[in-house]
Amino acid sequence: MSAVEKAAVDDVEEAMRDVVDPELGINVVDLGLVYGVSVDDANVVTLDMTLTSAACPLTDVIEDQARSALCEGPSGGLAADLKINWVWMPPWGPDKISDDGREQLRALGFNV
Repeated sequence: MSAVEKAAVDDVEEAMRDVVDPELGINVVDLGLVYGVSVDDANVVTLDMTLTSAACPLTDVIEDQARSALCEGPSGGLAADLKINWVWMPPWGPDKISDDGREQLRALGFNV
């Protein structure tokens, strides 16, 4: 039996740039919402993610987008499956936004 080819963490992060926070319109990577990425031997990706607010009702939307970005596509996707650990510590704050994310938010009229 051949070993399952594991997705590279960098490739997972790049694919997650297609996942956009529905409220802000910026991808979850540049917003700093992805705290950690791991890939197990069965090529199941586990994301440690947070949201801009613990009261955010959009976990399902973001989870669906992440599953599409990572598990679907012409060749079956980057990952065999996806698990998301929603974490609230440390709490998200504007300091976690990347420089690219800040530029995108400024373009939308936010003062960051």
